[in-house]
Amino acid sequence: MQIRDLPYADPGVPDVRSGTRFLVWLGRQQLGGQVKSMLWGLLHHLGIAGLPLGIGIAVQAVVDRDGGRLALAGGLLVGFGAAISAGDVMLHRTAVTNWITAAARVQQLLSRKTAELGSVLTRRVAAGEVVSVSTGDVEKIGWFVEALSRFAAGAVTLVVICVGLTVYQPALGIVVAVGIPVLALSVLPLLPRATRRADIQREKAGKATELASDTVAGLRVLRGIGGEELFLGRYRAASQEVRRAAVRSARMWALIAAIQVVLPGILLIAVAAYGARLALDGRITVGELVTVYSAVALTYHPLRNFEEIAMAFSFSRPSAKRAARVLALTRTATAPAAGGEDRRATGDLYDPLTGLRAPAGLFTAVVCGDPDVAGRLADRLGGHPAEPDADHTSVLLGGIPLDELPLETARTVVLVQDKDPVLLSGTLHELLDVPRSGGVLPDRALAAARCEDVLDALAQASVDTDGDPMRTRITERGRSLSGGQRQRLALARSLVTDPEVLVLDEPTSAVDAHTEARVAAGVSELREGRTTVVLASSPLLLDRADRVVLVHEGQAVALGTHRELLAREPRYRAVVTRETDDEPMPPTPRVGDLEALEGETA
Repeated sequence: MQIRDLPYADPGVPDVRSGTRFLVWLGRQQLGGQVKSMLWGLLHHLGIAGLPLGIGIAVQAVVDRDGGRLALAGGLLVGFGAAISAGDVMLHRTAVTNWITAAARVQQLLSRKTAELGSVLTRRVAAGEVVSVSTGDVEKIGWFVEALSRFAAGAVTLVVICVGLTVYQPALGIVVAVGIPVLALSVLPLLPRATRRADIQREKAGKATELASDTVAGLRVLRGIGGEELFLGRYRAASQEVRRAAVRSARMWALIAAIQVVLPGILLIAVAAYGARLALDGRITVGELVTVYSAVALTYHPLRNFEEIAMAFSFSRPSAKRAARVLALTRTATAPAAGGEDRRATGDLYDPLTGLRAPAGLFTAVVCGDPDVAGRLADRLGGHPAEPDADHTSVLLGGIPLDELPLETARTVVLVQDKDPVLLSGTLHELLDVPRSGGVLPDRALAAARCEDVLDALAQASVDTDGDPMRTRITERGRSLSGGQRQRLALARSLVTDPEVLVLDEPTSAVDAHTEARVAAGVSELREGRTTVVLASSPLLLDRADRVVLVHEGQAVALGTHRELLAREPRYRAVVTRETDDEPMPPTPRVGDLEALEGETA
């Protein structure tokens, strides 16, 4: 896999049973790249390991005044130098390729899971954790994949050095063969403690990231209630905890690094002392001593890969665990029914949990006293369960459960716009360039959403587009527009898709009453003959609806037109007019009672 071939056509099905299993699966997916990188790493390290041989031959040739052997040594040094250069360049190239492709695979998996879960993702996992996984954690996971091949090359190189020195000069080679494994494994007793400290650091850093993300998301509310200092103090405390944890973790890794410097130095001194005695006794030549001494000195480079792989695994394992936890989430608790691809979902939209029914082709308004209940209901109408792990009854469209339909089919027939839609940066033309039926042109959608002033503002902001608002760029999240303008552009984007069922959660909460009345009329006219469900409490919207359903304490308890419910339903008046009656509230009817009332109304 080359970088130019990204993104993957299919990133695969990951093993998410644990963080370690996820890392193993990721390594298997890039086995070819790992082998290629390891081979280049072997060329690089063996070239370094071969330098002492050429130096030893050269030193002995000078001692013996042998010009032929000196020329041979020069040729060997040139060859080893070329191997070092080629191996280093290609090792870096292939290792970075492994890092980028692994990170891209993880990001594709996360993107696919985000698209699958939609807005339910942030209800199951904190928004800060999602940000942390998709940024910092991806880098840590890629680091481990990159370091793995270098570690393998270093380990094989050390084995070759030990065997080669034992064959070349057994007296010194045995000392080296015993000492190098001790050096490589000397840090193992410290790794569990270093790993625990790294895990604590990552956990605290994740909590600080979540706190920062949540604070930024609610900054406007915090300013309104004067809570900035309170949350700033909390973030400072969390930041200090992260700093202290990072210092404790760094101390342990510094100790590991120090051990891997001190112990090779001790081995080098021992080899030099023992080798000097052997040379004085005439048991080895000066060239052989120089060769063995240089080889031991150069083992520092492959030994560093042992420290790196330990650090990479310690930091990447909690990151992989977090990524696996996100990737293990599923859309629903039930499996798609066989043959669901051929089933056509049309007709009434019905939620058995609340008893809410939205007849096909009608404009149905839903009134909930609790905005959170309305948000969860909107998600359910889009095919998501109320709770991730609880048994649930799926919403039915034409008698077919939405969670038994393929995800693409379900999202084609039902579109949910939440109360805080996001506008991506780009031109207005790109914003409205979404999958759609073709039955509603962008001009009609913009007109129905009453975006005339938005188009005028974009035309005036145009610099090099000749005043064409469709070609004017919108800043990230539409920050250059007012809240009402952003809301209406998002509504136009939803209208242009022209789905079978459109669910809108408070689509006009940020606009003035005059504009709201015009938007209500535009949506009602444009969606005539199509199923539309609006969750709102604004009388201007409710008055345009064909039918209104009141949801109280999680149950649909009353239905009728806006004026009928105002006249006979005190709970409805309390929500819509913000007034309360002294008369006691009637008991909540059962779902069957509401269905009987629907039959009478029909």
